[in-house]
Amino acid sequence: MATKQTAAEVVVVDYGLGNLRSVTRGLERAGADVTLSADPAEFAAADGIVLPGVGAFSEGMDNAGPFREALVEEAEAGTPLFGICLGMQMLLTTSEEADHEGQGDAEGLDLVPGKNVRFRTDQTVPHMGWNELNVQRDHPLVEGVDSVESEMPQADGPARGGSVDGEYAYFVHSYYAEPDDDDAVVATTDYGTDFASIVANEAGNVFGTQFHPEKSGETGLRILRNYVDICAE
Repeated sequence: MATKQTAAEVVVVDYGLGNLRSVTRGLERAGADVTLSADPAEFAAADGIVLPGVGAFSEGMDNAGPFREALVEEAEAGTPLFGICLGMQMLLTTSEEADHEGQGDAEGLDLVPGKNVRFRTDQTVPHMGWNELNVQRDHPLVEGVDSVESEMPQADGPARGGSVDGEYAYFVHSYYAEPDDDDAVVATTDYGTDFASIVANEAGNVFGTQFHPEKSGETGLRILRNYVDICAE
């Protein structure tokens, strides 16, 4: 797969939640120089910032409290900010999860206005495994994704063997984003309902994937390479 060879300085935010090792490896494979940081003062020098995450929304926002101001400042300054899984949900305004879990209100970063809601179908929750991406509009993060050939997804493990059209990604989540603005939706995925699997703000520099690109084979690697290209511009 031909892509531009670029190098960008990317900070992965270490706030105590997230697959830091796999995210770091994925970004390094994509051509980034990666720094894990728990120091908001380091954000300003980076070409891009990645906010990974696994777990509950309220815990994520509690842990990310010391980083909130710096993340918002960098996003407003135009720095590419990439949220992954819980990190994507944290880009929104709020989530039903805190109330559902009896944890009260929890305020997100409000960089992509909207809320996170729980799956309301009879589907198994969490939504876990491989599912298809349907790109809805142009965005540099998904450039070339629909032309990727990736390894055949397996229901319970890493992709391997064979090849398929590349719009498959690996998900683990019980809540999904509902942006206030339909134009914030870059890609959708069907799991009993069509939900936003990639979102972006109006300016285009804040975006997130509900799936884990670092676990999503060639499709995920292409997205990470696109991110590095965005940071290097």
